Amino acid sequence: MKRLLAVTLSLLVIGALILSGCSQAIPRSYPTATQPTTQLPGTTQPMTTIPSYRPTTTAPAATQPSSRPYPTAPPSVTLTVPPGVSGQTSLNTGNIGLSTVGAKDVANFRENILNNYLPLPTDVTFEGLFYDYYFDTGATEPTDKLFSPSYSCAVTRDPLSLQTEYYLSVGLNSGLKESDFQRKKLNLAIVLDNSGSMGESYTQYYYDQWGHTIDVYSDEGIVSQTKMSSAAESVVAILNQLESEDNFAVVEFNSNAYLVKPMGSVGRTDMNSIKNTILNINAGGSTNLAAGMTLATKQFNNLYELNNYEYENRIIILSDAQPNTGDFTAIGLFSMAEQNAVNRIYTTFIGIGVDFNSELVEQITKIKGANYYAVHSPREFKQRVDEEFEYMVTPLVFNVQLSFQSRGWKIEQVFGSPEADKASGNLMYINTLFPSRSVEGENRGGLVLLKLSPISAYPGELVYLKTSYEDRNGRTDGSSQVVDLGTNHLEFFPNSGIRKGVLLVRYAALLQSWMIDERQHLQFGQPWNPCVREDTGIIVPVIPNFSQWERQSLPLAVSSPYKIIFEDFGRYFSGEMEAIRDISLGKELDILNRLSKY
Repeated sequence: MKRLLAVTLSLLVIGALILSGCSQAIPRSYPTATQPTTQLPGTTQPMTTIPSYRPTTTAPAATQPSSRPYPTAPPSVTLTVPPGVSGQTSLNTGNIGLSTVGAKDVANFRENILNNYLPLPTDVTFEGLFYDYYFDTGATEPTDKLFSPSYSCAVTRDPLSLQTEYYLSVGLNSGLKESDFQRKKLNLAIVLDNSGSMGESYTQYYYDQWGHTIDVYSDEGIVSQTKMSSAAESVVAILNQLESEDNFAVVEFNSNAYLVKPMGSVGRTDMNSIKNTILNINAGGSTNLAAGMTLATKQFNNLYELNNYEYENRIIILSDAQPNTGDFTAIGLFSMAEQNAVNRIYTTFIGIGVDFNSELVEQITKIKGANYYAVHSPREFKQRVDEEFEYMVTPLVFNVQLSFQSRGWKIEQVFGSPEADKASGNLMYINTLFPSRSVEGENRGGLVLLKLSPISAYPGELVYLKTSYEDRNGRTDGSSQVVDLGTNHLEFFPNSGIRKGVLLVRYAALLQSWMIDERQHLQFGQPWNPCVREDTGIIVPVIPNFSQWERQSLPLAVSSPYKIIFEDFGRYFSGEMEAIRDISLGKELDILNRLSKY
């Protein structure tokens, strides 16, 4: 009997030791920035990638738990998924999708990496990255509403810290058929920057850190297209989309603003003549963006069609966004665009050149009805305008509010909408939704992702979601739904859309942290550690203001710890890409591989 008790006691002690060991992640020590990069052997140090994320020949839709121990035990609650959600595609095939206000790509980030420059953190926005991809929104029922959100919930672990995270995706669906969609007539003012910085090559920085012009390719004998010619060709591509009943004006600005063509109808304009005039505009002078916006706004004065609901009113600005004279404060420029939005005159920014200042434009285009794009090349922009000009100039849904009521959960962060900073624990706000393309039931940019935090001992309690919105004529509508967010699965994704969203959020947040770290430690002579660590995982950084609007060039830099982090994260990304089965994600994997080996 004593022997039996001794054996039992021994087993209990061993079991307790095993359980205590499973409650902590095995740490990995990244080298400081001054140490050489070394890949630690897998036999002596565990990789930060989760084993179940490694590439396999087949990947299930809902990932099974990994054998890797957790640093903290997730709460034991139950997941309730609506019948038919998992693995199904949207039933709204043939409808348009919806996407949020703000950035419509991250092209400027990619172009800076390609040309060996260190991008700005604002070159990568969550909504811009989302718009590069199509998402299964998790919609399982057809709808006839202009805006009909769908919801999916996921539980997953941070690939570095292994902390359990909870997400809720808001699918941006519409009951409007693509065949029934058409834009309104346009009152359009095109504002073209022809300042001195526009005379440089598309792939060159005009200002060095002292504000002087530089020619980064002068020793290589490379002759490439100037930003001025690229912008002019982009204007012509826009003009080619206009119909005879559309009205348009053209403004150019450098030190001052000048009216190239007053507001008038396409049908009464010699379009070939105006196109030739635009293509022959030369660059020179300083940059008074405020003067260009002011003169463009005046073109809408006394215009009968301004308040006619048959017309959309929009100002399209093509610039590298480096103002240096006039009112070039973010507050001043934002106020001008905001007042225009009150008068139903909305703003689109077309960023030109590798030194396009996304930091300024990101602030301006958070307002109602605004968006921005970056021109990678005139040919690519023409193709994009041909495909989605109607979507670019046609906001459909305004003042979206999502009320989130739960005793067990709260909203921690919002990704995919530039108004994320306006979100609280129980409310999310989106000022504008634009139409977007839908292919085989997946919507381009059709996702907003909420990161949730449990706030009670029983977070499995229901969440009550209620949305309200206005259409472009001011009519209100909305919907409500009840969702159970609990789960007893350690790794769960009901569809590829939310899984892709989580992956891209982690990718963008990691890149932002890297760019901030490298810029802040540019002249730091002592060893430093990255803000991304295994104990904290991938954090979403607060992006500081780095410079004046005359964007400075910095050479691409990847410190030793980030090379290892990018290599580790690349393995995780590769596995997720295979599980999601979206080969277009490969361009992000190429960037990770480039940075890890730079």
